[in-house]
Amino acid sequence: MAHTARKRFGQHFLSDESVVDAIVRAIDPQPGDCMVEIGPGLSALTAPLLDRLRRLIAVELDRDLAHRLRSQWPPDRLTVVEADALTVDFARLAHEASGDVPPSGGDAGHRSLRIVGNLPYNISTPLLFHLMPCAHRVRDQHFMLQREVIDRMVARPGDSQYGRLSVMLQARYRMTHLFDVPPEAFDPPPKVMSSIVRMRPLAPAGWRQARDPALFGQVVSRVFEHRRKMIRGSLGGWTQRLDWDALEIAPTARPQELSVAQFLDLADALSAAGVRADGAG
Repeated sequence: MAHTARKRFGQHFLSDESVVDAIVRAIDPQPGDCMVEIGPGLSALTAPLLDRLRRLIAVELDRDLAHRLRSQWPPDRLTVVEADALTVDFARLAHEASGDVPPSGGDAGHRSLRIVGNLPYNISTPLLFHLMPCAHRVRDQHFMLQREVIDRMVARPGDSQYGRLSVMLQARYRMTHLFDVPPEAFDPPPKVMSSIVRMRPLAPAGWRQARDPALFGQVVSRVFEHRRKMIRGSLGGWTQRLDWDALEIAPTARPQELSVAQFLDLADALSAAGVRADGAG
């Protein structure tokens, strides 16, 4: 029975085989890889991935599609997790799939997990943030997203698209915009251009973690809420806690002028001055 795309799930099924081939080549799956596909839909990527993998885990919210997947492949080849991806513990999934010892924290764990997916555009940004805590378990992520979102993800300081998403993700990943996918490659076609992005968590040697990750996130959010304001205005009372000369940041700068490293410097200086993520201190 044909499946009708459900608007409430943001379903647009990839149907162009040349695009599928290009995505699989970019991912380059190997037989022993521990791979999770988010939103397999009608199996456009699932089937060619399983041609190269011994086993695949699929996270699918749609009950009918989950049933279809289970009927197509045996459980020793395809494990179907019928759940909203925003509720899935991907670090635990990596542990259960690979059988290794869960890390105690930081980057101590094995980077075993590879994640792929044609992400529903209505949850793409929340899902990217949901995946960040398990980045220490991830080798790479390849996602199909709205091109506008990927433009924001990879934007550099000074770009018009540079914002909270750029800073938060670039603080943890090295990202590459691989190629675009036109609307006609889907059924039904979306009203926007799509793109493929590769996300690789920064290696321990190249990753600088904020002293207070929650405060870092709050600082970035606060200044980009008013991106046209000077940073000193956006930070309010926190401004007086900072030695701007030592930071080598002009208090008159706008947020889109600061690099990721400068945002980390700003948050770490506030943390050292006793500021906490809830605004106390």
